[in-house]
Amino acid sequence: MTTPDHWGHPAPGPTPAGLGRNRPTDAGTKAPAGSLDARATPGRDWWQGAVIYHVYPRSFLDTNGDGIGDLAGIIGRLDYIAALGVDGLWVSPFFRSPMRDFGYDVSDYRDVDPMFGTLEDADALIEATHARGLKLIIDLVLSHTSDRHAWFQESRASRTNAKADWYVWADPRADGSPPNNWQSFFGGPAWTWGTRRHQYYLHNFLPEQPDLNLHSPEVQKELLDVARFWLERGVDGFRLDVANFYFHDPLLRDNPAAPDVPADTRPYYRQRHVYDKSRPENLAFLERLRALLDAYDGRMAVAEIEDDDPLARTAEYTQGHTRLHTAYNFVYLGHGGALDGRTLTQPLKDWGQHGAASWPSWAFSNHDVPRVASRFGGDPDQAALPRLYLAILLTLQGTVFLYQGEELGLAQADVPYERLQDPEAIKSWPQTLGRDGARTPMPWSADAPHAGFSDAEPWLPVAPQHRALAVDRQEADAVSTLHVTRALLRLRRAHPALVRGRLHLLDLADPVVGFVRCLDAEAGPAPDATEDHDPRPVLAAFNLSDRPQTFRHPAFAGATPLAGPLTGQIDGDTVTLPPWGGLWAIRPH
Repeated sequence: MTTPDHWGHPAPGPTPAGLGRNRPTDAGTKAPAGSLDARATPGRDWWQGAVIYHVYPRSFLDTNGDGIGDLAGIIGRLDYIAALGVDGLWVSPFFRSPMRDFGYDVSDYRDVDPMFGTLEDADALIEATHARGLKLIIDLVLSHTSDRHAWFQESRASRTNAKADWYVWADPRADGSPPNNWQSFFGGPAWTWGTRRHQYYLHNFLPEQPDLNLHSPEVQKELLDVARFWLERGVDGFRLDVANFYFHDPLLRDNPAAPDVPADTRPYYRQRHVYDKSRPENLAFLERLRALLDAYDGRMAVAEIEDDDPLARTAEYTQGHTRLHTAYNFVYLGHGGALDGRTLTQPLKDWGQHGAASWPSWAFSNHDVPRVASRFGGDPDQAALPRLYLAILLTLQGTVFLYQGEELGLAQADVPYERLQDPEAIKSWPQTLGRDGARTPMPWSADAPHAGFSDAEPWLPVAPQHRALAVDRQEADAVSTLHVTRALLRLRRAHPALVRGRLHLLDLADPVVGFVRCLDAEAGPAPDATEDHDPRPVLAAFNLSDRPQTFRHPAFAGATPLAGPLTGQIDGDTVTLPPWGGLWAIRPH
């Protein structure tokens, strides 16, 4: 059975379990079998174990009546974000852009697109975020620009201009076809003909997103200057879009075919991506970027990794203290179908064996994938499911990303074809869920026009089923998913073992999974026990089924369930979990 990629397409096989290649060499002491050894430095940097709320600005809140969310809308809801109990927020791109890929096609890195506001609004967002004790990371797209960017307009004009080699240009083959067999992520060849230069240019994504040539020292310098521009304005770090796509093979060699690919696999996944991404030359540039970040106090970068071997690449890009601080990948984001014990625990086992020199990040939802409440399967009207997924995510060791609406338990919206905006969704309809269904407007008020998102018709329709889950309805319901999220985050903050403790997997049988989170010397000094901070180990168990489950395990003997939204019970060493339910418990040292 194949797992879908993060837009619902069939991928060429299950997520790789092993990390046989590109294993970090600076691994330190290997973790015990079954543990995740992601190590915090003493005192812990703010991002280690942080929970970061992901804002997709187009769909968060519209304040100027154009049907598109804006920076002022984020500022207006910062108190809501802070009240969740998160540590910061990641905001998807708000730079100037023709919006062919909704901001991931940048035409000016040093300005804000008018639909979102002004540069002064960005400064106000930074200040307002910090005033609430939150951190702000912004999305940097360094792999490619818009074809409307002034750099590309100059580069495409001739083969001799000052920016002629700022993008990846190549002559055609003798028969006029593209230089090699590389495929675009969005479908079709990764090459488009440039009539003025009589060459092809590379685009790993849309033709309107030409790839920058980071083999050029001038391009590297300019991109580092872009990062410096925003660091000087006070952002706390960057989410690096497709961070392993920055470099290409300068010899433009053909990618080899992927083995054992199902017949209905799209062309991109029919290749092993040996030459068009994840090139070793990238590591030196990432180290330059890390050095820049380290020159500013408390700044960080989280990479997005999309790779044939995602965990290996994540470990490679974050090992030690000279590369990126952390990274996430599509091990969970790309999973479609029921969540079972192996799907949940195998990536953690793999990381525990090979990621000891790194700090991981985890997410179940974001703007690029169908929402987890739908993608992991089950009854979309079953409120217990999104709460279970939240509890599991907040138990994992690493930095956690929550996508807007995840705290409400929103399921994937059904966007009719005539309202689709995402070019990939339009091209692939109706075979895939697309990305638009995860990007529909936040429902703030159940009975207001457009659910309180805007006074005008939104760029994407409000999902009718989301109205019943609007923020105002959930605020009034003490047992809503919103209140459950806040309670889970309060508990997580109160127990340092859940923030920076080592994770040990318990040997339990499907459909139950269990963990122990415990502090040790590697995690830095434990705080003294206070009303707000309990340093003792935390046990966790989760039932991934629709029937009650009972099991015995000596680790739970003498443990006390934490008061909160998780309703599992302990009697001696016997644990009982409700359907789609879980347990956090404290045991003595």
